[in-house]
Amino acid sequence: MLHINVALPSGRSENLSVLQSSKVGDLRVLAQKSFEQGFLKLVTSEGHVLNDPTESLQTAGLQDGDHITAISLQARLAATASAFALWCCGCDKIVTWGSAYHGGDSSRVQEKLKGVQQVQTTWNAFAAILSDGSVVTWGDPQCGGDNSAVEHPLKGVQQVRATAYAFSAILADGSVVAWGDRADGGDCSAVQHQLQNVQRLQATNSAFAAILADGSVVTWGDPQAGGVNAAVQDRLRCVKEVQATDSAFAAILADGSVVTWGNRGDGGDSSTIQDQLVNVQQIQSTRSAFAAIRADGCVVAWGHPLWGGCCSAVQDQLINVKQVQATRYAFAAILSDGSVVPWGDTQYGGDNSAVQHQLRSVQQVQASDSAFAAILADGSIVTWGDPDRGGDSSAVQDRLRCVKEVQATDCAFAAILADGSVVAWGNGDYGGNSSAVQDQLTRNVQQLQATEGAFAAILSDGSLVAWGVGRFGGDISGVNEDLASL
Repeated sequence: MLHINVALPSGRSENLSVLQSSKVGDLRVLAQKSFEQGFLKLVTSEGHVLNDPTESLQTAGLQDGDHITAISLQARLAATASAFALWCCGCDKIVTWGSAYHGGDSSRVQEKLKGVQQVQTTWNAFAAILSDGSVVTWGDPQCGGDNSAVEHPLKGVQQVRATAYAFSAILADGSVVAWGDRADGGDCSAVQHQLQNVQRLQATNSAFAAILADGSVVTWGDPQAGGVNAAVQDRLRCVKEVQATDSAFAAILADGSVVTWGNRGDGGDSSTIQDQLVNVQQIQSTRSAFAAIRADGCVVAWGHPLWGGCCSAVQDQLINVKQVQATRYAFAAILSDGSVVPWGDTQYGGDNSAVQHQLRSVQQVQASDSAFAAILADGSIVTWGDPDRGGDSSAVQDRLRCVKEVQATDCAFAAILADGSVVAWGNGDYGGNSSAVQDQLTRNVQQLQATEGAFAAILSDGSLVAWGVGRFGGDISGVNEDLASL
């Protein structure tokens, strides 16, 4: 037997005993269980990081009585529409599952994943930014999962943004590289000479908008979805922020005015309310409409009238608005007194009259595709919208106490409570029914993430629990061995 002293930076230590034939991964798992912490990095007294879980302790040079430091790593989850990716910042491995073609299988690029810093997604592909500034992609090649054509110039990457089918990256010199579906933003060659000193990127489903250091904006991608802004280019000066619906952009200028372009019916035409768009502080969007909060706390909406583009029915109630949240078809405004005013498609969250009397001291609102969930100051939850997609939480209402966080698939919600347990509701097939794994969700849940149809929870000991549609990531049975070696 080998007796190894493992200590956390805090000073807490454990004397662990392992067989001489054990591997680094065995020691790490034992340390994680002993400290009740997941995702530990082991470092020898000489500063050597034990990265390879398959390496024997003997080969790693460990001897009886050695001292090792265990550093806790923050695990992170990212998701496409139907696949998950789990990684720790700076580590050399990503664990993926769900639809293989849509990012659930990263085996093709696993050996390239060294020092992962960030992960971004299109609907069906992942892009990982590495510590050396390069990018590794996988998933549907038509959605950005293949960056081989731009791999050479894709160096010194600072930021990656995505449409539904393409990626764009800002490089250290302020230029941009794009890849994926050419028609949906994957080709920026026509405006490449203009893409200098780029500060930020925003995207609709099929087009990109780049904010330059001088406050101007350059666009590319589907012309019908905001990829062409020639009609408003001379007005796009001193741009502070850009927001997007599915196919239109809205830019807030330094003077608080707003400039829009893209699909007229989805918010690209604000001409009828342009005189009201003054001193705008924030903009939120459904798939086809915008809502702007002004400095005076009033709201101005435009775009598809049935999906939130018209708020005239509740305009007199939209006073002292603090923030606005959105489903795909409706808005909900939180007022300074903690009440909520919704508008838009009544079936999908635009009407909360049945629960209006319960909406007091609202702290935040989360949205599924078609329903809202409001967290109150006392930690309880109030829901409304499509009852089959999370708008009806009555079956679990007595358990929804001391809620810390809520996440959503398209059709269901899951809440982390103060005691670390999870409560789910909504469409059972899409994550609203967690009964099959509920005994694992009773404590120590640290993080939740969702695809369109499944949830994944990271526990404090580093284990993972998933439920919902298997092909959307609700089944992790095939990745347990990979999780143990992360």
